[in-house]
Amino acid sequence: MNIRPIQQQIRAIAVSEGAGVSVHRSIGTPALKHLDPFLMLDHFGSDDPDEYIAGFPEHPHRGFVTLTYMLDGHMEHRDSMGNRGDLRAGGAQWMKAASGVIHSEMPKQTNGLMRGFQLWINLPAAEKMSDPAYQEFAPEAIPEVAGEAVRVRVLAGEYAGQRGVIDDPHSDLLYLDVTLQPDRVFDAPLASARRAFVYVYEGGALIEAAHLPQHSLSVLGQGDSVRMTAGPEGARFILVAGRPIGEAVVQYGPFVMNTRAEIEQAMRDYRDGRLVRVKAAFGQ
Repeated sequence: MNIRPIQQQIRAIAVSEGAGVSVHRSIGTPALKHLDPFLMLDHFGSDDPDEYIAGFPEHPHRGFVTLTYMLDGHMEHRDSMGNRGDLRAGGAQWMKAASGVIHSEMPKQTNGLMRGFQLWINLPAAEKMSDPAYQEFAPEAIPEVAGEAVRVRVLAGEYAGQRGVIDDPHSDLLYLDVTLQPDRVFDAPLASARRAFVYVYEGGALIEAAHLPQHSLSVLGQGDSVRMTAGPEGARFILVAGRPIGEAVVQYGPFVMNTRAEIEQAMRDYRDGRLVRVKAAFGQ
């Protein structure tokens, strides 16, 4: 067994998105612009509804996938494909924006608390102008593996014989939400062909002698397995991995393409009302 070491550690920084919602961003910052195939990771959360109730009104996307995972509260979703959903705590949503989607995400509180993650996953050039697609999964649909010291929710990929519900065919995505009891060990195989990171959102953990503090993202180096030890307060973290695409990335806000000319075309399409090629009115 060759345990993957920590290659780089990133402290999340606070940024404002949507209608003024504060999120903590790790991938998509000056310290880590991209981690192929991942473009952005936002950890959003607050127990003050005034900080997030304005949400994320209608906005466009082109050229990538968004994956939203709710930990607490819930999020109402509407999009130009005609999808409407209410993503509850423990549920997940995968949206392939591809050629173009306009959508809104409006957070709702549960006892004041709203918390979760949004991950942006790149698409290969051949898929960027394909038709958009959408998957939404209730919390009870996501398989769990529970042991004496660990509980693992398998959103995507495979762990301990359980297969996740999210299928992201171009990235070979692995996405695990792990709860680990104090001072206990979590082990998982993870082939070196995938780029991988760990984000600790409760407690703290160690990889070998290196400490992973709360609200930090750790990029994992080469190896064939992951081994983490929870600190004395226990740990909750996401472990995410994907196969690199290896193509040029040109990003301007909500558009991610391969060339500047394609970005300029996306901006013209949005300005002229041509961004959405698969149309359906909200509410249908």
